[in-house]
Amino acid sequence: MSTWLVTGAGGMLGQDLLARLAADGESAAGLDRTALDITDSGAVRAALAAHAPAVVVNCAAWTAVDDAEAKEAEALAVNGTGPRVLAEACEESGAVLLQVSTDYVFAGDADTPYAEDAPTAPRSAYGRTKLAGERAVLETLPDTGFVVRTAWLYGAGGGNFVRTMIKLEAVKDTLDVVDDQRGQPTWTGDLADRLVLLGRAALAGTARSGIYHGTSGGETTWFGFTREIFRLLGADPERVRPTTSEAFVRPAPRPAYSVLGHERWKPAGIEPIRDWRSALGEAFSVLVETERQTGVTGQ
Repeated sequence: MSTWLVTGAGGMLGQDLLARLAADGESAAGLDRTALDITDSGAVRAALAAHAPAVVVNCAAWTAVDDAEAKEAEALAVNGTGPRVLAEACEESGAVLLQVSTDYVFAGDADTPYAEDAPTAPRSAYGRTKLAGERAVLETLPDTGFVVRTAWLYGAGGGNFVRTMIKLEAVKDTLDVVDDQRGQPTWTGDLADRLVLLGRAALAGTARSGIYHGTSGGETTWFGFTREIFRLLGADPERVRPTTSEAFVRPAPRPAYSVLGHERWKPAGIEPIRDWRSALGEAFSVLVETERQTGVTGQ
């Protein structure tokens, strides 16, 4: 078994990744943002020296999309400088680096799924800073650097769209939800599984370095996603009504089209993530229970 190091281990994805590694009997260390500042070169090198990982997975990120518009320099430090520091440390130690990225690196104006090598054109500060992190990893680690773009993540380990809709269904007669943004709802459990498989394939030499798209199969809108959540709750999906992005103007523009292609997985011997409905159905009972427990405890 190889040793893994997960940064940003306190987040939704980091928690599920550590759980998957533990279930497989892998030796893994998780460091949250209080334990490791990924922009601190000395601290990063010390962490790699202490744990001697074969694979580093960077789940740490500035994810406050709207705040990044006014604080791009701060977001760039975490999303751009941090990955470069990690990549340089991995270059010195010989570790593989998996960098988690985002659909926001694209303009979001396509009408067919974005391929892994499609031109990037971020329209937000968040997207620009995440693209900087991608480039830092791929430039520093051309043979052992991997970028895994994901989107529309949900899981039990943190606040997210699914848990919010579960909460709102209990208190709202109707909900108006955006129907002009298309994407792929992705369960952190499924993404964690692919990260583990990719890391192993990288060590075995069966996965080529570069960009992979870690999103569910299929596509829907936030409106369609919410209706499926209501259906799984046993609630009337007709209570969810379609609206447009103009009804929810935010500082950072949201991609209208965030559907990603998944062509690079099979050549690496890995199946792409399953359809989003299947994943949501499997994850749903845990998400409902987590949200209900959160409501009881007030956390």
